[in-house]
Amino acid sequence: MNFATFDLNLLRVFDALLRERSVTRAGDLIGLSQSAVSNALSRLRHHFADELFVRRGNDMVPTPRAEGLARPIQQALAQIEGAVSEEAEFDPAQVDRIFTLCGADFFSLLLMPRLRARVAAVAPRAVLRMVDGAAGDVAGLLRDSVVDIALERDMDIPADWVSSAALLQSPFVAVAARGNPVIARAGTVEGDSLSIDTFCAVPHALRSADGSLSGIVDEVLAGVGRNRRVALALPHFHAVAVSVATSEMIAVIPEQSAREAAKSLDLAIYQPSVPIPSQPLRLYWHRRHDRSPVFGWLREQVFAAVEQMQRETTGKAG
Repeated sequence: MNFATFDLNLLRVFDALLRERSVTRAGDLIGLSQSAVSNALSRLRHHFADELFVRRGNDMVPTPRAEGLARPIQQALAQIEGAVSEEAEFDPAQVDRIFTLCGADFFSLLLMPRLRARVAAVAPRAVLRMVDGAAGDVAGLLRDSVVDIALERDMDIPADWVSSAALLQSPFVAVAARGNPVIARAGTVEGDSLSIDTFCAVPHALRSADGSLSGIVDEVLAGVGRNRRVALALPHFHAVAVSVATSEMIAVIPEQSAREAAKSLDLAIYQPSVPIPSQPLRLYWHRRHDRSPVFGWLREQVFAAVEQMQRETTGKAG
């Protein structure tokens, strides 16, 4: 089979398999049946004389040959998409695709419901999904088109094909169950700063994606010759808030998470006893999508949803 007779639609299937690692999910992504994707994969294997994707457990893992083809094929598809999109007037109502975002539960809990509402109002056939920020290397996920955009802390990503923009600042506050006995004995009023003795006397819950028992709070405390006792480490901010609301522990979490959790949990919010540097958060995407109308529109929706989230959780703009 030569290029003149090669069906370029097969490249969309190849790209979808790279992203989804599943025949079924690849079909969902591009609107084809499982049998149609399987047939396309068979044709691709015949053309390239390689298995391309082999089953490992529940996943279809790319072979070295497929990994070598990935970047040039994805670049070619992006150029074609960009050329077609620039000629056509973008209409959100015609968007019929799955958008994959990457981020921590901070975003899945606070941002995604608001983003879904905004997108659904103008693009009812669009599907949003979020994978956990701990799923893998952000640059690699963007490079391989596993995710379309990532919402992460400010990171030093050396790859020159990664674009980014400032999203918001995430200041930290301390939370405790209302009526926490140690804080009550110290006479600290909600909204005030906890004394460093109180802060270090109470056991802490910590949000830790990798299970480590220390973080930026411990670094700041070490700088003033103090330390805390971490009694519980959990991978999600909301789980930390729930655990604190039903125990004697305290935790330092982003202000937006704290105020959202306090709407349904009996939490009191305090200022930490030592200043914790605010966490800058950014939006990351592959540079091949810089000029894409559909991905430009998606980024606009994210920024608008972040502004809404900020107003509704803290009363401040992003």
